[in-house]
Order: sequence, then structure tokens, then C-alpha cells
Amino acid sequence: MSLKLTILGCHSATPRANAHPTSQYLEINNRHFLIDCGEGTQRQMRHYKIGFTKITHIFISHLHGDHFYGLVGLLSTFGILSREKELHIYGPKGIKEVTLLSLKTSQSHAKYKMVFHELVSKESEVIFEDEKVSVSTIPLRHRVYTNGYLFTEKESSLKLHMENIANYEEIDRADYLNIKAGKDILLPSGEVILNSELTLPPTKPIRYAFCSDTTYKPDIVPQIKNADLLYHEATFLSDREDLAIKTKHSTAKQAAQIAKEANVKQLVLGHYSGRYKEISAFKTEATKVFKNTDVAEAGKVFTVN
Repeated sequence: MSLKLTILGCHSATPRANAHPTSQYLEINNRHFLIDCGEGTQRQMRHYKIGFTKITHIFISHLHGDHFYGLVGLLSTFGILSREKELHIYGPKGIKEVTLLSLKTSQSHAKYKMVFHELVSKESEVIFEDEKVSVSTIPLRHRVYTNGYLFTEKESSLKLHMENIANYEEIDRADYLNIKAGKDILLPSGEVILNSELTLPPTKPIRYAFCSDTTYKPDIVPQIKNADLLYHEATFLSDREDLAIKTKHSTAKQAAQIAKEANVKQLVLGHYSGRYKEISAFKTEATKVFKNTDVAEAGKVFTVN
């Protein structure tokens, strides 16, 4: 069970020479997800050698250009590369219309199936689930309908306590699946060996919370409580909290307060306003509230094992 997050872009508003809008590539429990798709995302994927064919699901937080203007280009490229694998796209209502109209007008012929999941609920809901991972929305508060996303590994099966199992030569490899499923073992002698003696607790599931553009919203804390990794926007420093309130964004200090209240393991800041030339000040401000804070940068990788 592991998580690897690659930052493709982490700045706000328009792309610049060395500042790319929001996009992330998430590998969690052998699943491959793209989170937001700002302009130039596919170029960043090429740059950081991320395989296009691996992505099966794309999650768009909201329909501001710096979070989804790269989507049509990426989907068109998938078609050029003769993609056949089905692709699922999650985002606010309207994403299907704007995407399909753009592809149709530009005569981009994609032969692969695109499945759109349009979101309208203002309450958290599970939008994806399989045997390894679940994804829930994190309702945020921005100028348009916006969701963050909580990615959670499914709890693994019990681990075999091989040292204890070795004490019983009657236990065969064929019994291992039953043991991992929680069953007790009946020996030929009639003795019952309790499952608790033969197993160890499963590995704790890893959780990643992605909080895109939002004003300071402490009511998300219960949902992201104890997450292993939290990405939270920090468009401004506290010196421009007035702008944060006006534009419905957050400051680095406010992001750190969310991380502290939620008791997350690590905080990653991003979505910096172009008015700031150095991003080190964001980390400086946040660490005064929450020590284990880092700043997102294009190409930076965060891992949880």
C-alpha cells in the first residue's frame, strides 16, 4: 500500500514561463488518477515521463480555466495515440457539454469511450469505488461550484503472523487464504487455533486530501481528519487576507490551521498568486502554525508508504 503524488502545476491564474496552473498525477494502491488539468498539463506529463495510457480517471475540481483548460487537448492527444481504454471524467455539471462541443468543433475523433460523471451535490458523496480505492468529494466554497477530493485506500486483509504459524506444522499453505480472511484453524487433533494468534493487524489505509480553490472552510476538518497528506490551496499570504476573502481563496496561515485542526501528517501548499516572486514565504508563514508543511513545485514528488 503506497501513494505517490507528482505535482505537474501548482500556480494560479495564467501559465507563465516557469509557473504552470494546477494539475497533479496520483498513484495510489496501483491506481492512476489525474487531478485537475490546467493548460499545458500534457506537456508537463511528457516532461516528467508520466505514461498517458495509465490514466483511467480524471477528477476536475471546478470549471475555472486554470483547472481544466488543458483537458480538451489531452483528450484529443489520447485519440491521436489511438487510445482504446475507457476513460472516466468527474467534474461539475457542464463539463461534458463544454468538452464534447470542443472536440466536435475541432473534429477531434476519439474512438475510446469517455464516461462523464457530472457533480451537483453540495454534500460529500462517494463518486468512485473499487476493490482498492474509494474517492469522495470534499465540498469547498469558491466563486463557482467546487469540490476537493479525498482518495482513500481500501483496508487490506489481515497479515500472516508467520512466526506463530511456524509453530503448527499441520498448517499448510492452502490454509493461508482462510487465515487472511479471518477464519480460525481446526487442527487434525481437534484443537482450534484462534485467528488472532495467526495474524497481524492490516496496514492502515493511506488517505490523500486534495483541496482546490476555496475560502477558509473549517467544516471540512472532520472529513479529512488524520489524512496522511493534505494539499490545500494558499493563494495569498496573510498580508493580503482581504484579497483572499474577496476572491474566495485561502492564505498559507489558514491552510496550516486546517492541517493542524485535522491532525494530518503532512501539508502541501499550492496555487500561489503571481504577485509573489518567491514561494518560500508561504512555507515560512504556514510552519508557524503547522510544522510539517512543504510547498508544491512542478516536478516535486510526495510519497507515503
